Amino acid sequence: MRTFKVPLAALALLLTGSVMAGDIQRFPDVIGVEVDRAGENRFHFDATLSSPYDSPSRYADAFRVQGPDGEVLGVRELLHDHANEQPFTRRLSGVQIPADIERVTVQGRDQEHGYGGQTQTVVLPGRQGSQ
Repeated sequence: MRTFKVPLAALALLLTGSVMAGDIQRFPDVIGVEVDRAGENRFHFDATLSSPYDSPSRYADAFRVQGPDGEVLGVRELLHDHANEQPFTRRLSGVQIPADIERVTVQGRDQEHGYGGQTQTVVLPGRQGSQ
């Protein structure tokens, strides 16, 4: 069963139809990540992002997988808005991750503001920290 966290600004928008300017989310939030092994040192990532301000002119346009030292291990570019699909899940396949890395962080990117927002750190299946 998947659970989703709804950002407060998105909940306010749903309930009232508006949010105060200071409450608008600048970055997409990564609200869930599922990881599957895809072979030796290779993994698939299903990342769920929440981007309540989504529009064709400004939307979550990517997410990345980073190692513990901040090294970018993989990026999934998103080529269109997901205005009618919030939150949404997309896959990044076959990410090569060195054997000594046990945990990675997934972070979203906004067209206007770049990377930021809520991230998710996950333990890789079959690595020491997952047992």
